[in-house]
Amino acid sequence: MIIGYDGKRAIHNLTGLGNYSRLILETMGQRFPDRSLVVYTPSMKESPRLTRLKSLRNVQFRLPDPALRFKGTLWRSFGITSQLKTDNLDLFHGLSNELPLNIRQASIPSVVTIHDVIYRRLPYCYKPIDRRLYDIKYGAACRNATRIIAVSECTKKDIVEIYGVHPDKIDVVYQGCDETFKTPLSKVHLEEVRRKYELPNNYILQVGTIERRKNLEITLRALSALPHNIHLVAVGRGGDYLEKMKVLAQELGIADRVHFRNNIPFTDLPAINQRADIIVYPSHYEGFGIPVLEALESKRPIIAAKGSCLEEAGGDAAWYIDPNRPEQLSEILRGLIDGSIDPTARIARGKEHARSFDNSEMAHRLDEVYRRAIADFRR
Repeated sequence: MIIGYDGKRAIHNLTGLGNYSRLILETMGQRFPDRSLVVYTPSMKESPRLTRLKSLRNVQFRLPDPALRFKGTLWRSFGITSQLKTDNLDLFHGLSNELPLNIRQASIPSVVTIHDVIYRRLPYCYKPIDRRLYDIKYGAACRNATRIIAVSECTKKDIVEIYGVHPDKIDVVYQGCDETFKTPLSKVHLEEVRRKYELPNNYILQVGTIERRKNLEITLRALSALPHNIHLVAVGRGGDYLEKMKVLAQELGIADRVHFRNNIPFTDLPAINQRADIIVYPSHYEGFGIPVLEALESKRPIIAAKGSCLEEAGGDAAWYIDPNRPEQLSEILRGLIDGSIDPTARIARGKEHARSFDNSEMAHRLDEVYRRAIADFRR
């Protein structure tokens, strides 16, 4: 079987959709060595994050045909289709919400992964022109795909509601997390990473882009109600919202207890997770919420927000709060810190729950979707 993939995010994005794309490609390449995986990308780059992927013998990369007049975005949207036809693919998988707009001209089955429709649920987080563009591209992908993969039941419901897709066309395939989060690290290594980034001895951790949707504000307000020896480490890039959060930390009198870190290599994130006392992820809305799964695999207490998919990711192993109620977050944090809440049982359940997102199971489910798409297309 020859499977083509949209590889732009895998090659060029170091977080989010890039992590998902690399995980799919690496896992499928390793689990099915007899298959050929063709990764289409508008350009190549050098990155240590690509070392594992480039080492797989059954993975090959395709750049735009020089004879084509389409380049860059236009190539991904239109020009790529002629190459898909000539490469004799059995199936094409768009890994990041998109398919070529003329994918049907390739005359092959197609699958698209839809991660979320947050631009519809939280429109204030996006510019109007971006919302319109996403609607055009993602809506077309849902209509044109032979089958759709949703990364959670929550996302599946959103696709059905917003794009009018019949639920029978959608398969839920949960995402796994990188294997490095599952490996316990030595105390020496954990301490080396703590010193490398000048982190406090004890800290609450929040990972993710520092933007309004991720809701760092509730964590800062909860922190202000906790003892003065409790610190927060916020890992992620940010813009205007980050600056507002720095001002808020000053107003709350906790600026010296909040540590912002950015551009941390992916290889150091497992240690920062395992070194944390508690991990929080109070996002207003997510398509899946990989930091919750990473926290479970790191054997750390995790507190997440109600209202989207995070309850799927954390199961009965996490604590959940209203993302608009900082007093709920501070109450659970205080209990975990002073020992009145024992996290032992939930941490144990977390490792058990995380097995539902095992990468082997993910690969098996993807294989089922591919075979179903090929059968549907032939019919």
